[in-house]
Formats: sequence, C-alpha cells, structure tokens
Amino acid sequence: MLENCKNAQERWGGVSQIIDRWLQSRQALLVSFCHLSEKKEIADGDREVEASVRTLCQQLVDYISAGHFEIYDQLIQEGQAFGDSEGLEQAKSLYREIDATTDTAVDFNDKYQETDDLESLAQDLSELGVALETRFAAEDRMIDTLHTAHKNQLA
Repeated sequence: MLENCKNAQERWGGVSQIIDRWLQSRQALLVSFCHLSEKKEIADGDREVEASVRTLCQQLVDYISAGHFEIYDQLIQEGQAFGDSEGLEQAKSLYREIDATTDTAVDFNDKYQETDDLESLAQDLSELGVALETRFAAEDRMIDTLHTAHKNQLA
C-alpha cells in the first residue's frame, strides 16, 4: 500500500511539473500577445512587428499543441486513476469550451504565417484575445477539477 502511494506521488506529482512548464509557456505567450497588442501603429513592412507576429504564432501553436497532446491527456488520466467521475464529466464540458477556441487560434496562426499583410492585425488580435481569455479560464478550471482536487490524496 505504501508503494502504491509512493507511485501515485511520483506519477501525479510529475504532472504538476508538466503543468508548471505549460503555464510558464502561457505566460510567455501572454507577454508576446500584450507586447503586440500595445503597438499603436502597425504598418505593412514593419519588420519588428512581423517578427513579433511570427514569434506569437509559434508560441501559440506550441502552447495549444502541448495542451491538446500532453496536458489534457495527463489530467484525464489522473481523473481516471482517482475514480473522479464527477471531475471527468466536468472536464468533458470544459474540453468542449477549450476546443471551441482552437479554431480562432489556428486561423490566426495560418493567416499570419502566410502573409505580411498586417492591415487587420489589431482586429485579429482582439478576437484572439477573447478566445485566449475563454481558453485560459476553462483550462484553469480543468486543472483545478482534475489535478488540484487530488493533491491531498497524494500526500
């Protein structure tokens, strides 16, 4: 039994480290997003803005990919391991909320990886900001529901 507790701590304690790294990448994404959003004048051919947009796109794709292909799976597995059927039901709803924001992020990335036309960047950043706010709130609730809720069981 002690071995099982130790294994659970090792297994799910590692999820905290994965989540921490992911949240750090979220912070870097937000810094890039805010830096770009604060630009007063955005003109086509502005190399600094173009570079900032490409950086934002790369961070956005990396962040979303990590969520979909690593973090959410880990959280679901943790909920299953702890038999948290209520948490898993909530996670389904939260995942639908998160998934609805993915198209906005992917569309933004696709558009700005293919063009140097920055005419609609301010409007596109505004739409992306709304999607990211929705996504981050749902992700935080998912972490709280499927990971933080089990911390006491690991101790």
